[in-house]
Order: sequence, then C-alpha cells, then structure tokens
Amino acid sequence: MTTVLIVDDQSLIRQAVSDILASESDLDVVGEAVDGAQAVALARELRPDVVLMDIRMPVLDGIGATAAICADPGLTDTRVLILTTFEEDENLIATLRAGASGFIGKGSEPEEIVRAVRAVHVGDALLSPAATRSLITRYVVAEEGPSSPRTVPAELTLLTERELEVLLLVARGRSNQQIADELVISPHTSKTHVNRIMTKVAAHDRAQLVILAYESGLLRPGADD
Repeated sequence: MTTVLIVDDQSLIRQAVSDILASESDLDVVGEAVDGAQAVALARELRPDVVLMDIRMPVLDGIGATAAICADPGLTDTRVLILTTFEEDENLIATLRAGASGFIGKGSEPEEIVRAVRAVHVGDALLSPAATRSLITRYVVAEEGPSSPRTVPAELTLLTERELEVLLLVARGRSNQQIADELVISPHTSKTHVNRIMTKVAAHDRAQLVILAYESGLLRPGADD
C-alpha cells in the first residue's frame, strides 16, 4: 500500500485528488495539509510514501516545505511530487533542486496522476526529457548564458567513468532497465550504479541528478536524447 499526503491550499483540489487516489486499491490518502508548515508537520507524523505538494501556499510555500521534508533524516523514504499549473517554471526548478522527484499538472487526467504517484514511490524521477530540457534552458542556462564556461562540481570528480555514463543516461530520462540495456549490464547493476551516484553527490532523488548533469555541462540542452 502506498500512503499519500495531499498538500494544497485549495479545498477543491485536495478533494478532487483525494477522490482520484482513493479509487485505487493500492493507494491510501493518509492526510491533507493546507500549507507548507502543516505539510512538514504531518509528513513527520505520518511518514507518507509520497507527498503531493502545491507550490504557492501561505505560511510556507511548496519550495520550503519540499526542502524541509527532503532534508529530514527521518523522511528519507518519503518522495515529493509537485502539483503545478506549469505557470511558474522557475519555481519548478527550485523544487527539483530542493529534492522533489518530479512534477505533474493539476489538469492531468486521473490515470496520469495515479501513474505519477506510483512511479515516484518506486524511485523513478517523473521528468520527461523534453520538459526538463525546456526548464533548464530557460532557468538554469540563462543564469550564466548559453556559452559561459561551467564550473565542474566537485561531486563529479568522485564518479568513475562508468558512473558518469550512467549519470548521463539518467539525465536523458532512461530507466534502470533502459540503462542496463544500453550499457549491456544487469538491471541490478544499473540500480546499484544509480544509488552509488546519488550517495556520492548527496542527491535525494534522481531528479537532482538531472539538474546536476545540466548545470555541470555534462549534458547540454539541445543534445540528442
């Protein structure tokens, strides 16, 4: 059973999403929060598998709440999925940097929301390469300019050549199985590589690996998928 905490300051959104998830036998909505501060408190109390998090809320916004949840050593197994209208793209980047596993639109079809919750729970980053590339181009590359030299993060120097290969494939949206197929290794070995990379670079989630790969210049917007 996957437990879910819904966080949104609009009661209609909370009710609609709750109804969608409640119709699935393997999903259990264990709580609802109306702002980020309440979300953090309930996450610590309930320890849900997935937090569906709005961005714009009173008291504490979704960025701050995501950062608090993802930094809490008692919530290492809790994943944050951002509910968004896609109107504030720069905020999506901020939530991914804070540790969110991905994002989904509030207007998504019910089956898409259900699929997203399940994907995040099993450790998949809910980031399409196209959507991520668009966000990175506008809000990461634009910070320094597309031709500006990048400073290679110290964390990347800790990675082996094979781990750099795996990181690049993660950033291109490949699943563990797809990585295994491309590198001719077992899915277990692929998963082990990803977990080691996350440990070495102190990433909470695969989504942060995507951001790291783009920010470091390992993968550039426009590169072939």
